[in-house]
Amino acid sequence: MKYKNIHWILSISIALVWIVNGLFCKVLNLVPRHEQIVARILGDSYSRPLTVLIGLSEILMAIWILSRISPRMNAISQIIIVATMNILEFILVPDLLYWGKMNSVFAFMFILAIYFNEFYMNKRTVNPS
Repeated sequence: MKYKNIHWILSISIALVWIVNGLFCKVLNLVPRHEQIVARILGDSYSRPLTVLIGLSEILMAIWILSRISPRMNAISQIIIVATMNILEFILVPDLLYWGKMNSVFAFMFILAIYFNEFYMNKRTVNPS
């Protein structure tokens, strides 16, 4: 399979992670644990609207990924957001995470996938050897 195809499949897969987490888990509230995390970190008062805003932001991230506008800035943004979010959750609410503190391992693997896709695979599509 050509590097361009692999890069595109990985981009779609990464975007799907953002869409699933944003739309299904947060906006549609199919995973109430996400709102509980927001409530514990940011407070109960506005946890639902904040969870929806976070979910909408994640959907926008997926659109940004698929648009291919400023892909390196996008990848850096994703890495910073995922790392920050998971460090906060690791410290503040590990009991609410699906895999507990092991959640950070999966977050790190996702960060590696984002990095690999943009800074390795994308370079290979431009300059295949």
